[in-house]
Amino acid sequence: MEKVVINAEKRDVTGKQVRALRRDGKLPAVIYGRHIDPLSIVLDAHSASKILARATSSSLITIELAGKQYPTLVRERQLDFIRNELIHVDFMAVSMTEKITASVGVHIVGEAPAVKEFGAILVTGLTELEVECLVNDLPERFIVDVSGLVEISDGVYVRDIPAPANVEILSDPEEMIVVATAAAVEEVEEEEALEGEEGEEP
Repeated sequence: MEKVVINAEKRDVTGKQVRALRRDGKLPAVIYGRHIDPLSIVLDAHSASKILARATSSSLITIELAGKQYPTLVRERQLDFIRNELIHVDFMAVSMTEKITASVGVHIVGEAPAVKEFGAILVTGLTELEVECLVNDLPERFIVDVSGLVEISDGVYVRDIPAPANVEILSDPEEMIVVATAAAVEEVEEEEALEGEEGEEP
């Protein structure tokens, strides 16, 4: 796994003064964790935003501050929806030798035969799985292939996802990730039937 490093500087200003930092192209952030006191920091907004745009909730990001490196995971991103830009980031410092609990995203790939053959629609359930492992063993994402969904009601559940080496999946095995369903088709047919009844002469 490629090491991702973001350079940071200590931040002393808080509150309304933070706006001035943003105007100067800086991104306020904080590092917190079990073994450290919270650290208020500031990043270069342009370079940090490019890196964070590619990062997932399970991406390991190293924050370098005053010559010291902090392995972290992104825990929260605050976004200015009007300008579509980051305005604050929370990083959680992690230990490389202790297991952590983290959420890993689910990425659906493939084409389900049930969609083509029976007009099914794919309904998604879980979009993330909770796992426990060492930080270096965190998967970037779980790939779920739906090409095995051949008939209506075929689905993929947590129990169907193989756990990578040294990773324990904590999510309920019976939770649904994606299922092929004809519910929408049935609803349309029912609505058409009702409309036909309403249009009949008394």
